[in-house]
Amino acid sequence: MKHLHLVKHFIFAFIVFLGAASCSQDELSNGELSGVTVSLKTTSSEADDVFLEIEDVQVRISDDVDSTSSWVSLKTINSGTHNVSDLNDDLELMLVDQFEMASTYIYEIRLVLGDNNFLNINETLVSLDIEGSGSKTPSNLVGTEFTANSVYNVVINLDLDQSISYNESEGMMTFNPKLYTEIRQIEY
Repeated sequence: MKHLHLVKHFIFAFIVFLGAASCSQDELSNGELSGVTVSLKTTSSEADDVFLEIEDVQVRISDDVDSTSSWVSLKTINSGTHNVSDLNDDLELMLVDQFEMASTYIYEIRLVLGDNNFLNINETLVSLDIEGSGSKTPSNLVGTEFTANSVYNVVINLDLDQSISYNESEGMMTFNPKLYTEIRQIEY
């Protein structure tokens, strides 16, 4: 019986120790991290049924523009092909939800687009060329320090009217994204 009593005390002490250790790790990591949420919305007075394949959202954390290690993925939750012409003042597409990252200076933010980008014009699907004069990774310079214990709400606004054009020499619709980025910091 004494042996069983000793085992109960040992298990209780282990649970208390485990709980205390995990709390101190959470407090330590929260002190060094920033939270980032990214949404996409569009403005357009002319374009309807514009579909874009969104693969990722990335930020550049180094001043070396050409290095691939300068870019960090924010782990996009809603990747895939979306009708972005529906994303207006009332509706936004959440791309990143509370991604935690080390506090750092953010030079640039970009969308990474796939190959499945098109318009629906009178029930005819027309491909959008982003390889020629467009960009598969449209970006915006933001130049913002993401500090610890803060949450950043980033809204990428895509101007569809300025982004879509007809290239007469190629005979194709082209997509050269014009982005505007809003960043709101929330202390927690």
